Amino acid sequence: MSVHYEEYGDKNGPLLLFLHGGGVSGWMWKRQVEHFSDYYCIVPDLPEQGLSKQTPPFSMESSAEAMLELIENKANGMSVNVVGFSLGAQVLVQMLSMKPDLIDYAMINSALVVPQPAMARWIGPSIKLMHPLIRNRSFSRLQSKTLYVQDDDFERYFEESKQITAEALIRVLQENMSFQIPSQFSRAQSQMLVTVGDKEKGMMRKSAKLLSDANPNCHAVVLPNIGHGISMAAPQAFNDMLRAWLEQGLLPEGKPC
Repeated sequence: MSVHYEEYGDKNGPLLLFLHGGGVSGWMWKRQVEHFSDYYCIVPDLPEQGLSKQTPPFSMESSAEAMLELIENKANGMSVNVVGFSLGAQVLVQMLSMKPDLIDYAMINSALVVPQPAMARWIGPSIKLMHPLIRNRSFSRLQSKTLYVQDDDFERYFEESKQITAEALIRVLQENMSFQIPSQFSRAQSQMLVTVGDKEKGMMRKSAKLLSDANPNCHAVVLPNIGHGISMAAPQAFNDMLRAWLEQGLLPEGKPC
């Protein structure tokens, strides 16, 4: 699968792959790639989203396969670090399960791993009713606030939202709501940092605990005073936290799960 991706920073530095959440695309990481200019940053758009909208249909497994292939083509013996948020964090969990020894450090932000079958059944009918609203600027503005989209990013968010089809959105959300920890995740050899905001829903904190219990290399932390999306809500704090963990092994301040 060929997905769109952008490259930034120092191609001789450690590889740092960023995986975006649902409802946004690779641009959500722009404040991270500016900070990590000493790393070789790769920022893809996941299938059917952003500039990868012409790819085959989204699924967790096929997306993970595409991201693993991208890493293998680009790593050239460098250390491999991957950061995922929300939908991208789920893809990262799938990647870790499929290639347990490829990734050195993995940061899993707000990954839902508690399946929601009742909600998944209602996604199709709900999206078909609500999809026309995504072309409404006021509705889109409200949605963007839940993701901490900054004002200077809103126009891009709005334009991409208008382009995603109802069918693609249904697929992405059904995969998101149905995802659970793969059995092979326990074999992952990466050092893994799992984070969740203390203002997120209980199922998100439960998911972080399940991930940390599923692999002894996982360290789960509940971050104070934040909801779903610390990398956009507080980019400098996020960047400092990520760098401290990657380079010094320091865990962020917060409560253990």
